[in-house]
Amino acid sequence: MSENIKSVVTCDLDGKIETFNDGAEALFGYSPDEVIGKQRVSLFSPGLIVLGNVGQWLKEASEKGEWEGDTVFLNKNKEKIAAHIKITPTYKDDEQIGYCGVTTPLEGVDPASVEPKIKWTTKLFKWMVITRAPFLRATIVPVLLGGAVTSLLGFPVDLGVLGMTLLAACLVQIGANTANDYFDHTSGTDEATYDYIVPFSGGSRSIQMGLISPKGMLITSLVTLALGGIIAIPLIIRAGMPVFYLGLIGVLSSFFYTAPPLRLAARKGLGELLVGLNFGPLVVAGSTLVQTGTIESMALLVGVPAGLLTAAILWINQLPDYSGDKATGKDNLVVILGKARARYGYVALVVGAFSMIVAMVVKGMIPMLSLITLLAVYLGVKAISTLFKHYDDRLLVSANSGTINLHLITGILLTIGIWAG
Repeated sequence: MSENIKSVVTCDLDGKIETFNDGAEALFGYSPDEVIGKQRVSLFSPGLIVLGNVGQWLKEASEKGEWEGDTVFLNKNKEKIAAHIKITPTYKDDEQIGYCGVTTPLEGVDPASVEPKIKWTTKLFKWMVITRAPFLRATIVPVLLGGAVTSLLGFPVDLGVLGMTLLAACLVQIGANTANDYFDHTSGTDEATYDYIVPFSGGSRSIQMGLISPKGMLITSLVTLALGGIIAIPLIIRAGMPVFYLGLIGVLSSFFYTAPPLRLAARKGLGELLVGLNFGPLVVAGSTLVQTGTIESMALLVGVPAGLLTAAILWINQLPDYSGDKATGKDNLVVILGKARARYGYVALVVGAFSMIVAMVVKGMIPMLSLITLLAVYLGVKAISTLFKHYDDRLLVSANSGTINLHLITGILLTIGIWAG
């Protein structure tokens, strides 16, 4: 390959490719029609380099005006190319709007000699990305709420059992997360999704980045689901078959959320309903069940706010995925309603969650201290304000992260309010 080749690629701040010259076509093997407006520049780099290095390179380019160095790229055939790249920020009206990468191949250079060293922390982070570990809070919150309800009902809380419940539930969620990534890949949904916001929408992108093979993702799902089931056996022995039935409902509905033939996420609201139930009433009831030996109506009710806020996370994260979901028949409620109208569905979920908490306090079902959850209303108002202004652009990201924080903080405050009240 001639060193006379000079690839020039520009992208926006999210990495979406905007221009792709002849040199880029010669170097990477893609035509402009294949990548402009359809792919991101991460397509050209090995996944571990994207995770461990690219972010720092872009940050330095923005702060210092440029970054340059030798690295390894991937062409269309996934062959490694040794190359030198210079990255500079691009501006419009004195505001940065993206980046420009000018790349030249290093003739006769072994790609291994210029490939950036991958730190052990990056390798660990890889598995956090694959499993979507930061989202395990959706399980942690309702399990802890189950402990709080157990205490409220006058039963002693066995912390060992609580920990075992938490571990089993988290493994099941990891199994569901990885299964969803696998089946969104096989259905073409993730490949068709272009406007995703990392790390909130578009799946983990682990398969697309080459961090793990599709087969590896499926194996990870099946192994973690199996481990979750094994850890649950002592809980079933302790509290009886209702634990098994609740767990089976959660496992099957989570696995078939994107898996054929059910593909529940495409069933016009059934997916959102099941996510709300699984990460709300069912987990809270299950967590209480293994402590008390019975399914308590109180646990089901306390689980409703957590379920609604989990559904709100799913809801707002579906907005950037709208085009990809619609193109592949993943008819969730955001696709059915359209982005603009879907904003009101999000408001209903957030308002419903806090209304439920207030109603339970007014009825004397949970302690007055539970009203400390109203401190989190500010996060909800802020997320709603951002959603209504930026539902169709990249600035929605603060509402995506804000909704996750809203769920976590509300859940923690509600747990404290019930347990300490």
